[in-house]
Amino acid sequence: MKEITVTIRDGENRRELTLESGTPLLRLVNQDPTFGQMIVAAKVDERLVELGYRLFRSAEVEFVTTATPIGYDMYKRSLILLMVRAYFEVFPEKRIRVLYSLGQGFFCTVHDTEERILEPTPQELAEVKKVMRRLVEEKLPIEKKVVKTSDAVRLFRERGMEQKAELFRYRRASRVNLYSLDGYEDYFYGYMLPSTEGLSRFNLIQFDDGFVLVVPRRNSLEIGRGHGAPESLYTALREAEDWGNQLGLSGVGQLNTEICNGHLNDLILIQEAVMEKQIADIAEEIHSQKKKLVLIAGPSSSGKTTFSNRLSVQLRAHGLTPHPIAMDNFFKERVDTPKDENGQYDFECIGAMDLELFNNTMERLLEGEEVPMPRFDFTLGEKKFDGRTLKLTPEDVLVVEGIHALNPASTYALPSDSSYKIYISALTQLNLDEHNRISTSDTRLLRRIVRDNRTRGNNAANTIRMWESVRRGEERNIFPYQGEADALFNSALIYELPAIKIFAEPLLFTVPQDCEEYYEAKRLLKFLDYFLGIDSSTVPTNSLLREFIGGGCFEI
Repeated sequence: MKEITVTIRDGENRRELTLESGTPLLRLVNQDPTFGQMIVAAKVDERLVELGYRLFRSAEVEFVTTATPIGYDMYKRSLILLMVRAYFEVFPEKRIRVLYSLGQGFFCTVHDTEERILEPTPQELAEVKKVMRRLVEEKLPIEKKVVKTSDAVRLFRERGMEQKAELFRYRRASRVNLYSLDGYEDYFYGYMLPSTEGLSRFNLIQFDDGFVLVVPRRNSLEIGRGHGAPESLYTALREAEDWGNQLGLSGVGQLNTEICNGHLNDLILIQEAVMEKQIADIAEEIHSQKKKLVLIAGPSSSGKTTFSNRLSVQLRAHGLTPHPIAMDNFFKERVDTPKDENGQYDFECIGAMDLELFNNTMERLLEGEEVPMPRFDFTLGEKKFDGRTLKLTPEDVLVVEGIHALNPASTYALPSDSSYKIYISALTQLNLDEHNRISTSDTRLLRRIVRDNRTRGNNAANTIRMWESVRRGEERNIFPYQGEADALFNSALIYELPAIKIFAEPLLFTVPQDCEEYYEAKRLLKFLDYFLGIDSSTVPTNSLLREFIGGGCFEI
Protein backbone atom coordinates (compact mmCIF):
# COMPACT_ATOMS: atom_id res chain seq x y z
CA MET A 1 0.00 0.00 0.00
CA LYS A 2 1.34 3.44 -0.95
CA GLU A 3 2.25 5.70 1.97
CA ILE A 4 1.76 9.48 2.09
CA THR A 5 3.00 12.20 4.43
CA VAL A 6 0.37 14.45 5.98
CA THR A 7 1.28 17.62 7.86
CA ILE A 8 -1.26 18.56 10.53
CA ARG A 9 -1.30 22.32 11.09
CA ASP A 10 -2.62 23.79 14.33
CA GLY A 11 -1.89 27.51 14.37
CA GLU A 12 1.90 27.83 14.31
CA ASN A 13 2.41 24.18 15.25
CA ARG A 14 3.13 21.44 12.74
CA ARG A 15 3.29 17.67 13.09
CA GLU A 16 3.79 15.02 10.41
CA LEU A 17 2.02 11.70 10.05
CA THR A 18 2.76 8.81 7.72
CA LEU A 19 -0.49 7.31 6.48
CA GLU A 20 -1.74 4.80 3.97
CA SER A 21 -3.03 6.39 0.78
CA GLY A 22 -6.82 6.60 0.88
CA THR A 23 -7.06 7.20 4.64
CA PRO A 24 -10.23 9.17 5.46
CA LEU A 25 -9.78 12.31 7.53
CA LEU A 26 -12.36 10.98 9.98
CA ARG A 27 -9.85 8.39 11.18
CA LEU A 28 -7.59 11.19 12.45
CA VAL A 29 -10.05 12.98 14.71
CA ASN A 30 -12.02 12.56 17.91
CA GLN A 31 -15.57 13.88 17.67
CA ASP A 32 -16.22 13.96 21.40
CA PRO A 33 -17.89 17.32 22.31
CA THR A 34 -16.84 17.00 25.97
CA PHE A 35 -14.10 19.61 25.66
CA GLY A 36 -16.38 22.36 24.39
CA GLN A 37 -15.70 21.94 20.69
CA MET A 38 -15.58 19.28 18.01
CA ILE A 39 -13.60 18.78 14.83
CA VAL A 40 -16.21 18.76 12.05
CA ALA A 41 -14.32 19.48 8.80
CA ALA A 42 -10.84 20.21 7.47
CA LYS A 43 -8.89 22.32 5.03
CA VAL A 44 -6.68 20.15 2.84
CA ASP A 45 -4.10 22.33 1.11
CA GLU A 46 -6.41 25.29 1.87
CA ARG A 47 -9.45 23.57 0.34
CA LEU A 48 -12.44 23.04 2.66
CA VAL A 49 -13.59 19.41 2.71
CA GLU A 50 -15.83 17.17 4.80
CA LEU A 51 -14.31 14.58 7.15
CA GLY A 52 -15.31 11.75 4.82
CA TYR A 53 -12.65 13.04 2.39
CA ARG A 54 -9.90 10.49 1.66
CA LEU A 55 -6.22 11.47 1.41
CA PHE A 56 -4.55 9.98 -1.65
CA ARG A 57 -1.47 12.21 -1.72
CA SER A 58 0.75 14.10 0.68
CA ALA A 59 -0.95 17.27 1.91
CA GLU A 60 -1.19 19.87 4.64
CA VAL A 61 -4.29 19.53 6.79
CA GLU A 62 -5.87 22.07 9.15
CA PHE A 63 -8.91 20.89 11.08
CA VAL A 64 -12.06 23.02 11.43
CA THR A 65 -13.91 22.98 14.75
CA THR A 66 -17.32 24.04 15.99
CA ALA A 67 -15.62 27.11 17.51
CA THR A 68 -15.43 28.57 13.97
CA PRO A 69 -18.45 30.00 12.13
CA ILE A 70 -18.10 27.41 9.36
CA GLY A 71 -17.85 24.49 11.78
CA TYR A 72 -20.67 25.74 14.00
CA ASP A 73 -22.99 26.05 10.99
CA MET A 74 -22.16 22.46 10.03
CA TYR A 75 -23.08 21.25 13.51
CA LYS A 76 -26.42 23.10 13.49
CA ARG A 77 -27.21 21.94 9.97
CA SER A 78 -26.53 18.33 10.93
CA LEU A 79 -28.76 18.69 14.01
CA ILE A 80 -31.60 19.82 11.77
CA LEU A 81 -31.18 16.75 9.58
CA LEU A 82 -31.14 14.58 12.71
CA MET A 83 -34.37 16.17 13.97
CA VAL A 84 -36.17 15.95 10.60
CA ARG A 85 -35.08 12.31 10.21
CA ALA A 86 -36.37 11.43 13.70
CA TYR A 87 -39.70 13.15 13.10
CA PHE A 88 -40.07 11.27 9.82
CA GLU A 89 -39.59 7.96 11.65
CA VAL A 90 -42.05 8.69 14.48
CA PHE A 91 -44.65 10.62 12.46
CA PRO A 92 -44.11 9.87 8.75
CA GLU A 93 -47.35 11.63 7.79
CA LYS A 94 -46.19 14.95 9.29
CA ARG A 95 -43.94 17.54 7.72
CA ILE A 96 -41.48 19.86 9.44
CA ARG A 97 -40.60 23.42 8.53
CA VAL A 98 -37.56 25.13 10.00
CA LEU A 99 -38.55 28.78 9.89
CA TYR A 100 -36.06 31.08 11.61
CA SER A 101 -33.44 31.50 14.28
CA LEU A 102 -34.95 32.25 17.69
CA GLY A 103 -32.39 32.98 20.38
CA GLN A 104 -30.33 29.83 20.93
CA GLY A 105 -32.33 27.69 18.55
CA PHE A 106 -34.60 27.39 15.52
CA PHE A 107 -38.37 27.81 15.56
CA CYS A 108 -40.10 24.99 13.69
CA THR A 109 -43.68 24.13 12.82
CA VAL A 110 -45.37 20.80 12.14
CA HIS A 111 -47.79 20.44 9.20
CA ASP A 112 -50.17 17.84 7.82
CA THR A 113 -50.46 16.92 4.15
CA GLU A 114 -52.84 19.86 3.61
CA GLU A 115 -50.21 22.27 5.03
CA ARG A 116 -52.28 22.94 8.15
CA ILE A 117 -50.21 23.62 11.28
CA LEU A 118 -50.42 20.85 13.90
CA GLU A 119 -49.42 22.00 17.36
CA PRO A 120 -46.98 19.43 18.79
CA THR A 121 -47.57 18.00 22.27
CA PRO A 122 -44.86 17.49 24.91
CA GLN A 123 -45.35 13.72 24.47
CA GLU A 124 -44.79 14.01 20.72
CA LEU A 125 -41.58 15.97 21.20
CA ALA A 126 -40.39 13.50 23.84
CA GLU A 127 -40.83 10.63 21.36
CA VAL A 128 -38.85 12.52 18.70
CA LYS A 129 -36.07 13.34 21.18
CA LYS A 130 -35.85 9.67 22.14
CA VAL A 131 -35.32 8.68 18.51
CA MET A 132 -32.78 11.49 18.00
CA ARG A 133 -30.74 10.23 20.96
CA ARG A 134 -30.90 6.66 19.66
CA LEU A 135 -29.62 7.79 16.25
CA VAL A 136 -26.75 9.62 17.97
CA GLU A 137 -25.82 6.60 20.10
CA GLU A 138 -25.76 4.40 16.99
CA LYS A 139 -23.18 6.75 15.37
CA LEU A 140 -24.88 6.43 12.00
CA PRO A 141 -23.13 7.81 8.91
CA ILE A 142 -24.41 10.92 7.16
CA GLU A 143 -23.70 10.09 3.54
CA LYS A 144 -23.51 12.41 0.56
CA LYS A 145 -25.15 11.21 -2.66
CA VAL A 146 -24.98 12.81 -6.09
CA VAL A 147 -28.27 12.48 -7.98
CA LYS A 148 -29.88 14.00 -11.04
CA THR A 149 -31.67 17.26 -10.28
CA SER A 150 -34.83 15.86 -11.89
CA ASP A 151 -34.69 12.83 -9.56
CA ALA A 152 -34.25 15.13 -6.56
CA VAL A 153 -37.30 17.19 -7.57
CA ARG A 154 -39.31 13.98 -7.93
CA LEU A 155 -38.26 12.92 -4.42
CA PHE A 156 -39.18 16.31 -2.97
CA ARG A 157 -42.64 16.21 -4.52
CA GLU A 158 -43.23 12.69 -3.20
CA ARG A 159 -42.34 13.93 0.30
CA GLY A 160 -44.60 16.98 -0.03
CA MET A 161 -41.63 19.39 0.01
CA GLU A 162 -42.96 21.77 -2.63
CA GLN A 163 -40.61 24.63 -1.65
CA LYS A 164 -37.60 22.42 -2.39
CA ALA A 165 -39.11 21.27 -5.67
CA GLU A 166 -39.84 24.88 -6.71
CA LEU A 167 -36.34 26.01 -5.70
CA PHE A 168 -34.71 23.40 -7.93
CA ARG A 169 -36.78 24.46 -10.94
CA TYR A 170 -34.27 27.31 -11.21
CA ARG A 171 -31.13 25.25 -10.66
CA ARG A 172 -28.79 25.26 -13.66
CA ALA A 173 -26.73 22.21 -12.62
CA SER A 174 -27.97 18.83 -13.81
CA ARG A 175 -26.93 17.13 -10.58
CA VAL A 176 -27.35 17.86 -6.90
CA ASN A 177 -25.90 16.60 -3.62
CA LEU A 178 -28.35 14.95 -1.23
CA TYR A 179 -27.52 13.81 2.30
CA SER A 180 -28.77 10.46 3.54
CA LEU A 181 -29.24 9.48 7.19
CA ASP A 182 -30.42 5.95 7.85
CA GLY A 183 -32.37 5.84 4.58
CA TYR A 184 -33.83 9.35 4.81
CA GLU A 185 -32.64 11.63 1.98
CA ASP A 186 -32.81 15.41 1.97
CA TYR A 187 -31.11 18.48 0.54
CA PHE A 188 -29.12 20.85 2.74
CA TYR A 189 -27.30 24.01 1.77
CA GLY A 190 -23.72 23.43 2.95
CA TYR A 191 -21.47 20.71 4.31
CA MET A 192 -22.50 18.23 7.01
CA LEU A 193 -20.86 16.15 9.74
CA PRO A 194 -19.80 12.64 8.65
CA SER A 195 -22.04 10.91 11.20
CA THR A 196 -24.45 11.43 14.08
CA GLU A 197 -21.61 10.91 16.56
CA GLY A 198 -21.24 13.96 18.77
CA LEU A 199 -24.69 15.42 17.95
CA SER A 200 -25.79 14.88 21.53
CA ARG A 201 -26.20 18.53 22.53
CA PHE A 202 -29.78 19.59 21.69
CA ASN A 203 -33.28 19.98 23.07
CA LEU A 204 -36.83 20.29 21.74
CA ILE A 205 -39.09 22.78 23.53
CA GLN A 206 -42.75 23.34 22.77
CA PHE A 207 -43.33 27.01 21.89
CA ASP A 208 -46.52 28.72 20.72
CA ASP A 209 -47.96 26.55 17.92
CA GLY A 210 -44.61 24.94 17.11
CA PHE A 211 -41.38 24.05 18.85
CA VAL A 212 -37.80 25.24 19.17
CA LEU A 213 -34.85 23.04 18.30
CA VAL A 214 -32.40 24.32 20.91
CA VAL A 215 -28.77 24.16 19.75
CA PRO A 216 -25.60 24.39 21.88
CA ARG A 217 -23.59 27.58 22.24
CA ARG A 218 -20.79 27.92 19.75
CA ASN A 219 -17.76 28.38 22.00
CA SER A 220 -18.67 25.82 24.66
CA LEU A 221 -21.22 23.45 23.08
CA GLU A 222 -23.21 23.90 26.28
CA ILE A 223 -26.97 23.57 26.00
CA GLY A 224 -29.28 26.03 27.75
CA ARG A 225 -32.70 25.44 29.22
CA GLY A 226 -34.61 27.67 26.80
CA HIS A 227 -34.12 29.64 23.62
CA GLY A 228 -33.56 33.00 25.37
CA ALA A 229 -35.21 35.25 22.74
CA PRO A 230 -37.47 38.15 23.78
CA GLU A 231 -41.17 37.89 22.99
CA SER A 232 -41.02 41.02 20.81
CA LEU A 233 -38.49 39.37 18.49
CA TYR A 234 -40.68 36.31 18.01
CA THR A 235 -43.71 38.51 17.34
CA ALA A 236 -41.83 40.44 14.64
CA LEU A 237 -40.55 37.23 13.05
CA ARG A 238 -44.02 35.71 13.03
CA GLU A 239 -45.55 38.85 11.51
CA ALA A 240 -42.94 38.75 8.72
CA GLU A 241 -43.67 35.08 8.12
CA ASP A 242 -47.43 35.66 8.05
CA TRP A 243 -47.04 38.54 5.60
CA GLY A 244 -44.92 36.39 3.28
CA ASN A 245 -47.50 33.61 3.46
CA GLN A 246 -50.29 36.05 2.55
CA LEU A 247 -48.36 36.86 -0.62
CA GLY A 248 -47.76 33.16 -1.26
CA LEU A 249 -44.02 33.67 -0.74
CA SER A 250 -42.38 31.50 1.89
CA GLY A 251 -39.58 30.02 -0.21
CA VAL A 252 -37.05 31.40 -2.69
CA GLY A 253 -38.43 29.24 -5.50
CA GLN A 254 -41.80 30.99 -5.19
CA LEU A 255 -40.08 34.38 -5.28
CA ASN A 256 -38.23 33.38 -8.45
CA THR A 257 -41.54 32.33 -10.01
CA GLU A 258 -43.07 35.73 -9.20
CA ILE A 259 -40.09 37.41 -10.89
CA CYS A 260 -40.47 35.21 -13.97
CA ASN A 261 -44.20 35.94 -14.15
CA GLY A 262 -43.60 39.70 -14.22
CA HIS A 263 -45.04 40.43 -10.77
CA LEU A 264 -41.91 42.07 -9.36
CA ASN A 265 -43.10 45.68 -9.51
CA ASP A 266 -46.31 44.90 -7.64
CA LEU A 267 -44.32 43.02 -5.03
CA ILE A 268 -41.98 45.98 -4.48
CA LEU A 269 -44.84 48.46 -4.20
CA ILE A 270 -46.70 46.29 -1.70
CA GLN A 271 -43.59 45.72 0.42
CA GLU A 272 -42.68 49.41 0.50
CA ALA A 273 -46.27 50.40 1.33
CA VAL A 274 -46.37 47.97 4.25
CA MET A 275 -43.04 49.30 5.54
CA GLU A 276 -44.16 52.94 5.21
CA LYS A 277 -47.33 52.19 7.19
CA GLN A 278 -45.26 50.61 9.96
CA ILE A 279 -43.04 53.70 10.13
CA ALA A 280 -46.10 55.95 10.14
CA ASP A 281 -47.62 53.94 13.01
CA ILE A 282 -44.44 54.39 15.06
CA ALA A 283 -44.47 58.14 14.36
CA GLU A 284 -48.12 58.29 15.46
CA GLU A 285 -47.21 56.60 18.76
CA ILE A 286 -44.36 59.05 19.37
CA HIS A 287 -46.67 61.97 18.65
CA SER A 288 -49.62 60.72 20.71
CA GLN A 289 -47.38 59.89 23.69
CA LYS A 290 -45.65 63.29 23.43
CA LYS A 291 -42.18 61.76 23.47
CA LYS A 292 -39.26 64.17 23.14
CA LEU A 293 -36.42 61.65 22.77
CA VAL A 294 -36.38 58.80 20.23
CA LEU A 295 -33.61 56.22 20.70
CA ILE A 296 -32.80 53.90 17.79
CA ALA A 297 -30.43 50.92 17.90
CA GLY A 298 -29.84 47.80 15.88
CA PRO A 299 -27.08 45.57 14.50
CA SER A 300 -24.79 46.50 11.64
CA SER A 301 -26.40 47.06 8.23
CA SER A 302 -29.95 46.98 9.55
CA GLY A 303 -30.75 50.27 7.80
CA LYS A 304 -30.77 52.55 10.86
CA THR A 305 -29.83 55.71 8.93
CA THR A 306 -32.53 55.42 6.26
CA PHE A 307 -35.07 54.38 8.86
CA SER A 308 -34.22 57.48 10.90
CA ASN A 309 -34.72 59.65 7.82
CA ARG A 310 -38.03 58.06 6.92
CA LEU A 311 -39.22 58.28 10.52
CA SER A 312 -38.27 61.97 10.52
CA VAL A 313 -40.44 62.52 7.42
CA GLN A 314 -43.39 60.90 9.18
CA LEU A 315 -42.77 62.94 12.34
CA ARG A 316 -42.86 66.10 10.21
CA ALA A 317 -46.17 64.91 8.80
CA HIS A 318 -47.45 64.96 12.39
CA GLY A 319 -46.34 68.56 12.85
CA LEU A 320 -43.14 67.72 14.74
CA THR A 321 -39.59 68.89 13.99
CA PRO A 322 -37.09 66.02 14.36
CA HIS A 323 -33.41 66.63 15.08
CA PRO A 324 -31.23 63.63 14.17
CA ILE A 325 -28.30 63.05 16.52
CA ALA A 326 -25.61 60.41 16.04
CA MET A 327 -24.21 58.94 19.24
CA ASP A 328 -20.92 58.54 17.35
CA ASN A 329 -20.36 62.26 17.94
CA PHE A 330 -20.11 61.48 21.66
CA PHE A 331 -17.10 59.17 21.48
CA LYS A 332 -14.37 59.65 24.04
CA GLU A 333 -11.13 61.18 22.81
CA ARG A 334 -8.91 58.58 21.16
CA VAL A 335 -6.36 58.66 23.98
CA ASP A 336 -9.13 57.76 26.46
CA THR A 337 -10.66 54.96 24.36
CA PRO A 338 -10.47 51.49 25.98
CA LYS A 339 -8.48 48.74 24.27
CA ASP A 340 -9.44 45.12 23.73
CA GLU A 341 -7.51 41.98 24.66
CA ASN A 342 -5.35 42.41 21.54
CA GLY A 343 -4.35 45.94 22.42
CA GLN A 344 -6.58 47.46 19.72
CA TYR A 345 -8.99 50.34 20.35
CA ASP A 346 -12.42 48.93 21.17
CA PHE A 347 -14.75 51.46 19.56
CA GLU A 348 -17.83 49.25 20.01
CA CYS A 349 -17.77 48.89 23.80
CA ILE A 350 -19.87 51.27 25.88
CA GLY A 351 -16.70 52.45 27.60
CA ALA A 352 -15.72 54.19 24.35
CA MET A 353 -18.67 56.58 24.76
CA ASP A 354 -18.48 59.87 26.66
CA LEU A 355 -21.70 59.09 28.52
CA GLU A 356 -21.30 61.97 30.94
CA LEU A 357 -21.27 64.49 28.09
CA PHE A 358 -24.09 62.69 26.25
CA ASN A 359 -26.39 62.61 29.27
CA ASN A 360 -25.57 66.19 30.24
CA THR A 361 -26.28 67.39 26.69
CA MET A 362 -29.55 65.49 26.34
CA GLU A 363 -30.70 66.52 29.83
CA ARG A 364 -30.11 70.20 29.17
CA LEU A 365 -31.85 69.98 25.77
CA LEU A 366 -34.92 68.37 27.33
CA GLU A 367 -34.98 71.17 29.90
CA GLY A 368 -35.14 73.76 27.13
CA GLU A 369 -31.58 75.08 27.22
CA GLU A 370 -29.54 76.05 24.17
CA VAL A 371 -26.65 73.58 24.09
CA PRO A 372 -23.43 73.40 21.99
CA MET A 373 -23.38 70.16 19.93
CA PRO A 374 -20.16 68.21 19.37
CA ARG A 375 -18.91 66.70 16.12
CA PHE A 376 -16.45 63.87 16.39
CA ASP A 377 -13.46 64.08 14.04
CA PHE A 378 -12.56 60.47 13.34
CA THR A 379 -9.32 61.44 11.60
CA LEU A 380 -7.99 63.32 14.63
CA GLY A 381 -9.78 61.13 17.16
CA GLU A 382 -11.32 63.97 19.13
CA LYS A 383 -14.54 65.95 19.52
CA LYS A 384 -14.89 69.39 17.95
CA PHE A 385 -17.26 72.18 18.97
CA ASP A 386 -17.62 74.33 15.86
CA GLY A 387 -20.30 76.74 17.09
CA ARG A 388 -23.31 74.57 16.22
CA THR A 389 -25.98 74.72 18.93
CA LEU A 390 -29.44 73.28 19.45
CA LYS A 391 -32.47 74.39 21.43
CA LEU A 392 -35.76 72.53 21.46
CA THR A 393 -39.17 74.07 20.92
CA PRO A 394 -42.38 72.31 22.06
CA GLU A 395 -42.71 70.68 18.62
CA ASP A 396 -39.10 69.43 18.47
CA VAL A 397 -38.05 65.78 18.89
CA LEU A 398 -34.54 64.40 19.32
CA VAL A 399 -33.90 61.33 17.14
CA VAL A 400 -30.79 59.60 18.49
CA GLU A 401 -29.17 56.70 16.65
CA GLY A 402 -26.36 54.53 18.01
CA ILE A 403 -25.42 50.95 18.87
CA HIS A 404 -25.75 51.67 22.61
CA ALA A 405 -28.97 53.69 22.37
CA LEU A 406 -31.10 51.01 24.06
CA ASN A 407 -28.61 50.26 26.85
CA PRO A 408 -30.05 51.83 30.03
CA ALA A 409 -26.50 52.75 31.05
CA SER A 410 -26.36 55.13 28.06
CA THR A 411 -29.26 57.23 29.33
CA TYR A 412 -28.76 56.89 33.08
CA ALA A 413 -29.56 60.56 33.80
CA LEU A 414 -32.55 60.94 31.48
CA PRO A 415 -36.21 60.55 32.45
CA SER A 416 -37.51 57.27 31.03
CA ASP A 417 -40.99 58.67 30.44
CA SER A 418 -39.63 61.15 27.87
CA SER A 419 -38.00 58.52 25.60
CA TYR A 420 -39.29 56.13 22.94
CA LYS A 421 -36.96 53.23 22.10
CA ILE A 422 -36.85 51.48 18.72
CA TYR A 423 -34.93 48.32 17.84
CA ILE A 424 -34.34 47.73 14.14
CA SER A 425 -33.09 44.58 12.45
CA ALA A 426 -33.40 42.78 9.12
CA LEU A 427 -35.54 39.75 9.98
CA THR A 428 -35.72 37.88 6.69
CA GLN A 429 -39.20 36.61 5.74
CA LEU A 430 -38.00 34.04 3.20
CA ASN A 431 -36.36 30.65 3.56
CA LEU A 432 -34.58 28.74 0.84
CA ASP A 433 -36.96 25.83 1.42
CA GLU A 434 -38.63 23.81 4.19
CA HIS A 435 -35.38 22.92 6.00
CA ASN A 436 -32.88 25.57 4.89
CA ARG A 437 -33.40 28.97 6.48
CA ILE A 438 -31.89 32.25 5.33
CA SER A 439 -29.67 33.70 8.01
CA THR A 440 -30.40 37.29 9.04
CA SER A 441 -26.64 37.67 9.45
CA ASP A 442 -26.05 36.67 5.81
CA THR A 443 -28.49 39.31 4.58
CA ARG A 444 -26.79 41.99 6.66
CA LEU A 445 -23.30 40.89 5.59
CA LEU A 446 -24.25 41.14 1.91
CA ARG A 447 -25.71 44.60 2.53
CA ARG A 448 -22.47 45.67 4.23
CA ILE A 449 -20.20 44.23 1.52
CA VAL A 450 -22.03 46.28 -1.11
CA ARG A 451 -22.28 49.47 0.97
CA ASP A 452 -18.68 49.42 2.24
CA ASN A 453 -17.34 48.99 -1.27
CA ARG A 454 -19.49 51.83 -2.59
CA THR A 455 -18.96 54.33 0.24
CA ARG A 456 -15.58 53.40 1.74
CA GLY A 457 -13.78 51.55 -1.02
CA ASN A 458 -13.48 48.39 1.08
CA ASN A 459 -13.17 45.15 -0.84
CA ALA A 460 -15.28 42.11 0.03
CA ALA A 461 -12.39 40.28 1.70
CA ASN A 462 -11.84 43.13 4.17
CA THR A 463 -15.53 43.35 5.03
CA ILE A 464 -15.77 39.59 5.56
CA ARG A 465 -12.60 39.70 7.69
CA MET A 466 -14.14 42.32 9.99
CA TRP A 467 -17.54 40.64 10.22
CA GLU A 468 -16.68 38.22 13.03
CA SER A 469 -15.54 41.11 15.21
CA VAL A 470 -18.67 43.08 14.32
CA ARG A 471 -20.84 40.12 15.31
CA ARG A 472 -19.06 39.76 18.65
CA GLY A 473 -19.73 43.43 19.34
CA GLU A 474 -23.42 42.95 18.52
CA GLU A 475 -23.66 40.00 20.91
CA ARG A 476 -22.23 42.14 23.72
CA ASN A 477 -23.66 45.57 23.03
CA ILE A 478 -26.90 45.31 21.02
CA PHE A 479 -28.75 41.99 21.22
CA PRO A 480 -29.00 41.92 25.05
CA TYR A 481 -31.00 45.19 25.00
CA GLN A 482 -33.53 44.54 22.24
CA GLY A 483 -36.08 43.71 24.94
CA GLU A 484 -35.85 47.35 26.11
CA ALA A 485 -37.51 48.60 22.93
CA ASP A 486 -41.00 50.07 22.73
CA ALA A 487 -41.14 49.09 19.04
CA LEU A 488 -39.30 46.56 16.91
CA PHE A 489 -38.96 47.47 13.23
CA ASN A 490 -38.14 44.83 10.64
CA SER A 491 -36.06 46.33 7.83
CA ALA A 492 -35.88 43.18 5.69
CA LEU A 493 -37.29 43.46 2.18
CA ILE A 494 -38.70 40.35 0.57
CA TYR A 495 -37.20 41.35 -2.81
CA GLU A 496 -33.81 42.61 -1.61
CA LEU A 497 -31.57 39.59 -2.23
CA PRO A 498 -32.46 39.41 -5.95
CA ALA A 499 -31.66 43.14 -6.14
CA ILE A 500 -28.45 43.04 -4.12
CA LYS A 501 -27.20 39.95 -5.97
CA ILE A 502 -26.21 42.05 -8.99
CA PHE A 503 -23.98 44.26 -6.84
CA ALA A 504 -22.56 41.62 -4.49
CA GLU A 505 -21.51 38.90 -6.93
CA PRO A 506 -18.74 40.84 -8.74
CA LEU A 507 -17.30 41.89 -5.36
CA LEU A 508 -17.31 38.34 -4.01
CA PHE A 509 -15.60 37.00 -7.12
CA THR A 510 -12.61 39.27 -6.40
CA VAL A 511 -11.74 37.45 -3.15
CA PRO A 512 -8.49 35.52 -3.90
CA GLN A 513 -8.46 31.75 -3.48
CA ASP A 514 -5.42 31.89 -1.20
CA CYS A 515 -7.25 34.29 1.15
CA GLU A 516 -8.80 33.08 4.44
CA GLU A 517 -12.05 34.83 3.48
CA TYR A 518 -12.34 32.85 0.23
CA TYR A 519 -14.49 30.12 1.83
CA GLU A 520 -17.05 32.61 3.07
CA ALA A 521 -17.09 34.42 -0.28
CA LYS A 522 -17.61 31.11 -2.09
CA ARG A 523 -20.44 30.18 0.29
CA LEU A 524 -22.18 33.51 -0.28
CA LEU A 525 -21.83 33.13 -4.05
CA LYS A 526 -23.44 29.71 -3.86
CA PHE A 527 -26.20 31.19 -1.71
CA LEU A 528 -26.90 34.02 -4.18
CA ASP A 529 -27.04 31.51 -7.03
CA TYR A 530 -30.45 30.39 -5.75
CA PHE A 531 -31.93 33.81 -6.59
CA LEU A 532 -32.85 35.29 -9.95
CA GLY A 533 -31.36 38.78 -10.20
CA ILE A 534 -33.50 41.85 -10.82
CA ASP A 535 -32.92 45.34 -12.20
CA SER A 536 -32.43 47.71 -9.24
CA SER A 537 -33.88 50.68 -11.15
CA THR A 538 -37.33 49.59 -9.94
CA VAL A 539 -36.30 50.06 -6.28
CA PRO A 540 -37.82 53.33 -4.92
CA THR A 541 -35.34 56.06 -4.02
CA ASN A 542 -36.54 56.17 -0.40
CA SER A 543 -36.23 52.40 0.08
CA LEU A 544 -34.01 51.15 2.91
CA LEU A 545 -32.21 49.10 0.28
CA ARG A 546 -30.90 52.34 -1.27
CA GLU A 547 -28.72 52.84 1.83
CA PHE A 548 -26.64 49.92 0.56
CA ILE A 549 -26.90 49.89 -3.24
CA GLY A 550 -26.92 53.70 -3.63
CA GLY A 551 -29.18 56.01 -5.60
CA GLY A 552 -31.30 57.00 -2.61
CA CYS A 553 -32.95 60.33 -1.92
CA PHE A 554 -31.52 60.67 1.59
CA GLU A 555 -28.05 61.93 2.46
CA ILE A 556 -26.25 58.90 3.92
